[in-house]
Amino acid sequence: MLKRIGIYGGTFDPIHFGHLLLAETSRETLNLDRVFFVPAKRPPHKPGKRISPDEDRLAMLRLALKGNRSFAVDTFELEQDQTSFTIHTVEYFHEKYPVAELFLLMGEDMLRIFPDWYQPQRICELATPAVIGRGGNEIPDLGFLSGTASRECLAKIKKSRVPMPAVSFSSTAIREFVQLGKSIRYQTPASVARYIQSKGLYLSRD
Repeated sequence: MLKRIGIYGGTFDPIHFGHLLLAETSRETLNLDRVFFVPAKRPPHKPGKRISPDEDRLAMLRLALKGNRSFAVDTFELEQDQTSFTIHTVEYFHEKYPVAELFLLMGEDMLRIFPDWYQPQRICELATPAVIGRGGNEIPDLGFLSGTASRECLAKIKKSRVPMPAVSFSSTAIREFVQLGKSIRYQTPASVARYIQSKGLYLSRD
């Protein structure tokens, strides 16, 4: 039975070692039984942005996570014919795993705009935002969340901070490297790099 679950959403276009390190650091820090990678179909914070086909992003995710029983892919958002609002995903996991404690993995940049998300109060009722902080254990001032999260949720956010090693990987940079014919070795798993090459992904970004 899964008691502590991490929910990690994103476009993963493509997934890279930074994503994997973030998930593993979160798993260990928060003592998670499973981290679910949830690829977005239509991310609300990237309106109009061109992303690779669902089947390619999903295939790369599965290649990257193969062999790790602590990581899994959930296709809930890809199966929806609507914008990928986080609240819908959190409610889905709450219904599927009613006794599990849910942690929503996010960067500090996302936490800053969290009050502007769709139904942030409801998200806080069902899951704890677990903030991934780079460069140390310092906890940012959470006063800007006072109208969004309850006192109990704010305490959980502070307690659930995940210190992240100072590494820099970028899906955008990988796409640009491919387009320029440069190596992406050691930026993403070899199986993903081979998939990108075999499918001719990112050669043209109109």
